[in-house]
Amino acid sequence: MASEPEKTTIDPREAEHFGAQAEDWWDPKGKSAMLHKLQRARMGYIRDAIDTHWHGDEKALRPLAGKCALDVGCGAGLVAEPLARMGAAVTAIDAAGPSIAVARAHAAEMGLTIDYRACGVETLEGETFDLVTALEVVEHVTDPALFVDALVRRLAPGGLLILSTPNRTPLSRLAIVTLAEGLGHIARGTHDWSKFITPPEMTDLLENEGLIVRDLSGIVADPRLGFVIERDTSINYILRASHL
Repeated sequence: MASEPEKTTIDPREAEHFGAQAEDWWDPKGKSAMLHKLQRARMGYIRDAIDTHWHGDEKALRPLAGKCALDVGCGAGLVAEPLARMGAAVTAIDAAGPSIAVARAHAAEMGLTIDYRACGVETLEGETFDLVTALEVVEHVTDPALFVDALVRRLAPGGLLILSTPNRTPLSRLAIVTLAEGLGHIARGTHDWSKFITPPEMTDLLENEGLIVRDLSGIVADPRLGFVIERDTSINYILRASHL
């Protein structure tokens, strides 16, 4: 009898879309420019979450020393590389093979050791990590509930999950789809607004898997400072969650 096909949340069209942008990923003025602009706010939040969760020293250079981290939907390594610099043993995965190839080459240039894999999170059965990150990924998968379930299964006891995604509001449709994509700040066709997930919906998904959301904050564009972490979640939000 043939075995059942492995469940996956990977959308091949999404993988192809992002894979086509792989060579441009590290160009701060290229097709991934918006991710570069988000970087300071997202990594600042991640660092604060790490220090809060593990009661660390905010001045420590390697707050993740001795810990293992998983970055899901890693692209070419914009988050995986800083996590490695913070001392983590990093595994980073992405459905787009071309992105993984660029990520490996860039990490080698930077002298960083990162376990990059072209696969979906569902394939990591039996592996667990102290820190799991999934930034701007869940809105691109075929089944958000199955994806969140897989993320939580990868989280070690006492671990920390950090996730960010656009909110599904009229303002996010205007800002992300109509303006950002329409003006070329984000590649056209990157987002399907109907697949955006609201904070209450995301909270329910996480709580159904036994996690509690410890913080949920907005990512807001400030004309003076760039993107900053605020309470306004109307366009994009980032959260940290852990086991009950």
